[in-house]
Amino acid sequence: MYEAKENNGNVIEAVDLVKRFGNFVANDRLTFSVQRGEIFGFLGANGAGKTTAIRILCGLSKPTSGQIRVAGYDVYTRTEKIKQRIGYMSQRFSLYEDLTVWENFRFFGGIYRMKSALIRERADQMLGRLGILELSDAVIASLPPGIRQKLAFSVAILHKPEIVFLDEPTGGVDPVTRRQFWEMIYEAAATGITVFVTTHYMDEAEYCNRVSIMVDGKIEALDTPEQLKKTYNAGSMNDVFLKLARRNEEQMKE
Repeated sequence: MYEAKENNGNVIEAVDLVKRFGNFVANDRLTFSVQRGEIFGFLGANGAGKTTAIRILCGLSKPTSGQIRVAGYDVYTRTEKIKQRIGYMSQRFSLYEDLTVWENFRFFGGIYRMKSALIRERADQMLGRLGILELSDAVIASLPPGIRQKLAFSVAILHKPEIVFLDEPTGGVDPVTRRQFWEMIYEAAATGITVFVTTHYMDEAEYCNRVSIMVDGKIEALDTPEQLKKTYNAGSMNDVFLKLARRNEEQMKE
């Protein structure tokens, strides 16, 4: 069992997190901690239970059992406090496509009760860094997927959250855009934002400080990418995942 570390540097602490849907166990006694400013990868194949866990950590779903704190708040009783201190970006929905770039910034900034002047200042800064300031009045649906993805991340960290949750954010984009997106993640982490990212791309594990690998609702491994490759005598994180998946299949057959 992985023990959650007890120190003030942790912004996420989960001990024996369980989520059941009837007889189906989506998250099976997950225990882990995430430190402030860390890029933490939450890896696993589709259906491994990643999105279920991230919804609980974001305060969008209640766990069946377990002790879980996010940004210092209990997920059972302080979900509104948690929501004020996090950012969230998913592959499926992050921006309103019928609104302009600026309207999206204004809308999401308003949710976090940011003043209009501050929203404009930070939006202009972000668009300037991306080199697309001239697109502020463009409708989101008219923009290429790569630009939309970068804008979605910018909107998610507009209010400078303690933690930003990225739920499979790089699905459906080309490798070059994926790498550019990760450069934005590095920049955010350098400012002290904790990045919690779920993905089924095993190569993205190499970009994280630490990763956990989920198989059938359980955390089967948790460490730095380099240490995991040493532990499992693997040349890549994909090889690590395949070994864990095969081991799990063999155990289920016994």
